[in-house]
Amino acid sequence: MSDEYKLWEKKQQDKGVNIGWVKERLKSFKVETPSWGYGDSGTRFKTFKQVGVPRNLFEKLEDAAQVNKYTGMCPTVAIHIPWDKVDDYGKVKEYAAQLGLKIGAVNPNLFQDDDYKFGSLTNVKPDIRRKATEHMLECIDIAKEVDSNIISLWLADGTNYPGQGDFRMRKHYLEQCLKEVYDALGDNMRLLIEYKCFEPAFYHTDIADWGMSYTFSSKLGPKAQVLVDLGHHLQGTNVEHIVAFLLDEGKIGGFHFNNRKYADDDLIVGSINPYELFLIFNELITASLDESTAQTAANIAYMIDQSHCIEPKIPAMIRSVLNIQTAYAKALLVNRNELKQAQEADDVMAAEAIVREAFETDVQPLLEAVREEMGLQPDPMATYIKSGYGEKILSRGIGGKGWE
Repeated sequence: MSDEYKLWEKKQQDKGVNIGWVKERLKSFKVETPSWGYGDSGTRFKTFKQVGVPRNLFEKLEDAAQVNKYTGMCPTVAIHIPWDKVDDYGKVKEYAAQLGLKIGAVNPNLFQDDDYKFGSLTNVKPDIRRKATEHMLECIDIAKEVDSNIISLWLADGTNYPGQGDFRMRKHYLEQCLKEVYDALGDNMRLLIEYKCFEPAFYHTDIADWGMSYTFSSKLGPKAQVLVDLGHHLQGTNVEHIVAFLLDEGKIGGFHFNNRKYADDDLIVGSINPYELFLIFNELITASLDESTAQTAANIAYMIDQSHCIEPKIPAMIRSVLNIQTAYAKALLVNRNELKQAQEADDVMAAEAIVREAFETDVQPLLEAVREEMGLQPDPMATYIKSGYGEKILSRGIGGKGWE
């Protein structure tokens, strides 16, 4: 253990920080990476092909295993159907296990089929709604095959012009379809319902905000919860407030981590607004220490949802993971006893300073010490780059499997 870390630890202990508890939380914290984050992707205008991108799901798992190997905190991989469709999911499960991984959330695709031009689960045509529902049921069957307990639904349905669709009728269609999907879930499964204020539809989106997601999930039952994607909000939205509200209601089930400047930009987590990420974790940690919300906080699925289009895939994923870990570590350092006292005294300056001081704390000595105790190298990014894996996969050539 370095002298730098010893000095850091002494300073934190003098502030009353329980270093053992902080380390324990950091070692147990896990984040799921997405299979599509390793494939080719782009913008509406261009998909930028990269050399060495995976050609199938098995190679995506190999790349995901590298992120887990060097960070020690990404043992599960989300898959997207049909992007990751295979003939034998038993082989996927087996190969993932060989790599030290498990399959995480299964994500249906209800936005790329030509039939979904005017909607999927909310389409006015019964046969298209049936097709979309059957795809959801297929994803539940796949989840059962790979031992996943989460179906993560983002619905792209919406309209572009006033009068194009009947809002209430589309809501009824969606409720009917989701009820059938919900009833097909296994006893230990959850349906996480995402929301998005706009895009690809620009006049209205059928699940436009957290309140709509909350309403749908509440009507369905306890196995349905809200999924918060950090890029799916209007400018200036207080996401940490939404998180706190849903925690208190027992209805937050998962996160899709990314970052945005203007819209759903899919930027590296923490690259634009690291303070927001820290404040979200501050609410999550506070809830985890409250008996009334601890169970909800413990069951949250932390997932990255990014499609790196100009960055090299694996380093970009590692950077996202490390930024999440950094924000989480800082939030663990908030002195909650002092913060509560300041809040109860209406001491605005003291309360703000306590939160800000934790955010401004350099946690690199702590993270390096934790990694070493976990048998990892202190600098995951440098260690990955030196491994030569990035050069090795160049033999895959161009033409990897990404968005389809």
